[in-house]
Amino acid sequence: MSYPLPRLRMDLDFMPSPVPDRPGLLIRDPYRYSDTTLIVPPGLTACLQLFDGQSTELDMREMLVRMTGTLDVGDIVKHLVETLDKAGFVHNEVFERMVDARHAEFAAAPTRESVHAGSAYPDEAPELRKLLGAWMEGETADECDSLIGIAAPHVSPEGGWQSYRAAFGALRPEYADRTFIVLGTSHYGEPGRFGLTRKSFVTPYGATRTDLALVNELEANAPGAVAMEDYCHSFEHSIEFQVVFLQHLFGAGVRVVPILCGSFGRSIYQGGRPEDDEAVRRFLEALGEINAREGRKLLWVLGVDMAHMGRRYGDSEAMIAGEGPMAGVAERDQARIASISSGDAAGFWAQVRENHDELKWCGSAPFYSFLKAVPEARGQLRRYEQWNIDEQSVVSFAGMAFRA
Repeated sequence: MSYPLPRLRMDLDFMPSPVPDRPGLLIRDPYRYSDTTLIVPPGLTACLQLFDGQSTELDMREMLVRMTGTLDVGDIVKHLVETLDKAGFVHNEVFERMVDARHAEFAAAPTRESVHAGSAYPDEAPELRKLLGAWMEGETADECDSLIGIAAPHVSPEGGWQSYRAAFGALRPEYADRTFIVLGTSHYGEPGRFGLTRKSFVTPYGATRTDLALVNELEANAPGAVAMEDYCHSFEHSIEFQVVFLQHLFGAGVRVVPILCGSFGRSIYQGGRPEDDEAVRRFLEALGEINAREGRKLLWVLGVDMAHMGRRYGDSEAMIAGEGPMAGVAERDQARIASISSGDAAGFWAQVRENHDELKWCGSAPFYSFLKAVPEARGQLRRYEQWNIDEQSVVSFAGMAFRA
């Protein structure tokens, strides 16, 4: 008897293999439940569609026989099934055990350890200090003391360092004693929810201090909107990169409130405002109350990218930064930036909702949350960029400063 094949996880990253001598489909787990990266050869990629919970190994054998013209395909079938199983790439007990183990591991950890040190930035403090010092050189803060926030990218610092410099260069030394409320994109979190953690962030510079009173206040005032000790914090880069730059400027023990913002997908695809969701409304109001009470004791930091265009992001054609269709993307980005800068939350969100956000701004939820919580903020664009994250795909981002 041939049993159904397990369902392939559709929350994995799928992309063309970047390894020249190993063509095929690269598969990896963005949630880091599994550390495995697989490259499925071109001849086997069609078999992945059979991992749907209904098709069987017999169906795969039949497909491979038609494709190869040989009956000797049993070992291929066995190897593919076992490989996906061991990697945790299919829905079964192996994957469930991985999930339980990872969640328990993060929940029990006393701190949130750096995930991207050694890959996105140096994992030793002297080398990190030297690199960020070179990137930040030449940028000076304005004399005006009305700064209340900045928006920086969360793209790889190597690709976006000039926009990071433009944003973090607006910060003055005397801001060191403020609490930095960091709103980062939650790329994989639950839509309409906000991920919090009480853990300190540890980087090569040392450990931050989390403002536990403010974290506890948010959880108490908007419990339905909060994912406390959100597992997504364990691997997300959107806040980690902001923390590294803050520590570079103000020391390891900078005080932060790390908030991952899930997408407002229901509003984008079904209409209405994000805060039509009662849980979202309560969280944004809680943030606004903190802003109104704490005022200049706070400084807001947004870890946000903008448009995502090209084949990596599901578009039919390749994109080159600043060329062809990307010139039009820049114009539309600038229109959204203008709405953000004027504090026009409703206007900005209308632009995002148009055509279900075909620009794919992953930073739309943090931007909107900030505009609703800090309605007095007015923005200044300090730098705008587009960057080819690969040969066929482009991300846009900016460095901004906000004043009241």
